[in-house]
Formats: sequence, structure tokens, C-alpha cells
Amino acid sequence: MSETLSIIYRDEYMVAINKPGGLLVHRSEIDRHETRFAVQLLRDQIGQTVYPVHRLDKPTSGVLLFALSPDIARYLGDLFTRHALTKTYVALVRGFAPAQGIIDHPLTEELDKYTDKKARTDKPAQTAVTHFSTLAQIEFPFSIDKYPCTRYSLVQCTPHSGRKHQIRRHMKHISHPIIGDAKHGKGIHNRFFHEQFACPGLMLAATELGFTHPVSHTPVVISAPISAAFTRIVQTFSWANTLPSHWLTTQDI
Repeated sequence: MSETLSIIYRDEYMVAINKPGGLLVHRSEIDRHETRFAVQLLRDQIGQTVYPVHRLDKPTSGVLLFALSPDIARYLGDLFTRHALTKTYVALVRGFAPAQGIIDHPLTEELDKYTDKKARTDKPAQTAVTHFSTLAQIEFPFSIDKYPCTRYSLVQCTPHSGRKHQIRRHMKHISHPIIGDAKHGKGIHNRFFHEQFACPGLMLAATELGFTHPVSHTPVVISAPISAAFTRIVQTFSWANTLPSHWLTTQDI
């Protein structure tokens, strides 16, 4: 039986799925042994060609939008290029993050050794801005790292630029790396969540995408619930009331 993706929005012009963590958007030299790709799975599921208009990192879950024609793909792609839309993410991070803040920290381009072999390595850092607010916090009275107590925060992030791994790199920049981030996080905390809470993946989810419809020109807001594992953490830490109910997975977890 073929894998079925969760479709969270569909009309005659576009379709959106709730991409599970661990799924590549399309075939890539970055992971040459992977056989599952959102583009092919969705195409086979709905029986027509789909055109990805943006990307989510492989370990990131959440709203992933596709156009159903080249013209709509160009329109939507332009929105992402101009940042003429709103993207909302939820992340679980190490430490007590500030109540809110703006991370204005330019990022140099992260190059992949396979796909960016011919790319310039001397490009200047690009402007990158992320707004964040802290939704909840928790402290454990034991030491995991170098501090006597261990603290974590649930944060909501809104990137105002689209740099590669922007939220992951920005949260690391302010010393609050995302739990489960193998590249930008800290292994001791990642292992703690894996062992104590059966939480093996990246705790970063694209929960909402808002933009103007390409044909009706009316506002569109597409929401995706966080994963069952992420929801279980939120409930275990008594944080469920800090998120909209439709951002939580309601099935058996």
C-alpha cells in the first residue's frame, strides 16, 4: 500500500500537505539513498503533477505548499521570493528564552558538498531577520549539562527572510538551540529528549502559512498540527493551552 500524505488544503490551483519530519521535498544529492519524496508521493496520491514553491528542511514538519500549474507556481514562488507572506513556526529550545525578541543576524550561505560544488564560497552574509516570542517554559531540578538545573522553552518564530536553516541557526545564535537539531543543537539535550520522552526528531514545525490567493485575491491561512510526538511533549509539560487547539494532533498519541 502506497504512503498517504495528510492534505490540509486543496483547491483547483494549489494543494498543501502537513509534511512529516524526515521526508525530503524532492530528490536531492544531499541524501542520495533516500527513496521517499513529497513531490512524487503527492503526485501519485492526487493523480496530477504538483509544483513545489518552497522547501522545508528534511527534519522539519508542517505546512508545505504546491501549485497545480506552472503559472500558479510562478505566482506563489514570487511571494516567497519577495517574502510577501507570513510563516509561523513552533520550536522547543534549550534554556529560558527571552519573552520576545528580534534576531537580526546576517547568515552566510550553507553549502552542500554535493549540490553546491560549483557555488561561490566567498559570498557575503545575507540579511536574515526572525521575530520570536516565548509561549511557555519548564525547569527540571537536575543537571544535564553544566548547569544545576535544566530549562527549556516553547517558542513561536516568524522569519522575515528565507535563508537556509534560518530559524535553526538564529536560535543557536542566541544560545537557545532547537531540541533534536543534530547540526546546530547540542547532543546531550537531544539524547535526553530521545531517551526520556521518546522524541527522536527535530522539534521544529511550520504551523501556519498566510498569503493572498493567486486567483481570488482573498486571504488564505493554512494551518498544520504539530506531530504526535511534539504534541505529547507539549501535553506532558502542561503547555497545551499555550497553542491554538488546531495546532495540536488530536489522534491517539
